[in-house]
Amino acid sequence: MSTGHPLGIDVGGSGIKGAPVDLEQGAFAQKRLRIETPAVSTPEAVCDVIAQVVDHFDEVRSDSPIGVTIPGVVQHGVVKTAANIDKAWIGCEIEKLLEDRLQHDVVVVNDADAAGVGELNYGAAKGHDGVVILTTLGTGIGTAIFNEGVLVPNSELGHIEIDGSDAEPRTASSAKTREDLSYPEWAERLQKYYRALEDLMWPDLFVVGGGVSKDSDEFLPLLDIRTPIVPAQLRNKAGIIGAAVLATASQQRHGKHTG
Repeated sequence: MSTGHPLGIDVGGSGIKGAPVDLEQGAFAQKRLRIETPAVSTPEAVCDVIAQVVDHFDEVRSDSPIGVTIPGVVQHGVVKTAANIDKAWIGCEIEKLLEDRLQHDVVVVNDADAAGVGELNYGAAKGHDGVVILTTLGTGIGTAIFNEGVLVPNSELGHIEIDGSDAEPRTASSAKTREDLSYPEWAERLQKYYRALEDLMWPDLFVVGGGVSKDSDEFLPLLDIRTPIVPAQLRNKAGIIGAAVLATASQQRHGKHTG
């Protein structure tokens, strides 16, 4: 009898989404559950919602690990930054908090890293060797770096300096919306950003994720860069799938087993 599927939970600014993941298929094993992110999104309030998601899928969980994504840097289970979530997250020992609350193995990772792992295993970066950089264009710019399939965690390349200021506020898709930029106008900013990134990192492939990636035909062809650049394929499933992959890998590495 199967011990169930690992659970992936993606914590975003507007919603907290979770689903058990079939790692053979790289797909949800059940319909995703989405619950609104609490208006005051402190770690405790978010943990309450994560517990609701876990309870909803309890029958498929058994001894399988739980992977959770957070929109911030997560180092050794501790949240170090909080760009688009409550500042109370900074310094929070989130893995311990969740493991105590759920009495279960939990692995907490940066949301862009999780999305990148999803794309690397099942999406646009599958089968690519060398250096692959995923960028998520949303409220901010998240990045995930892989070298020969190995994740270099917690990269914050959305914050590289361009023309003397942080790239993210001017270049994220939220800037396009806020300033009502046309795709060609926005593409000029993206061009500068990806040119700077490729000059620093010399990647073999860029993968572009985030909600706006579904409209990639409108802006990717406008970019003149030397690195191949492709849209992400898993869309908003990438974080949940990648979180489940990373949680499973951690469990196998550490031989953790709770139930």
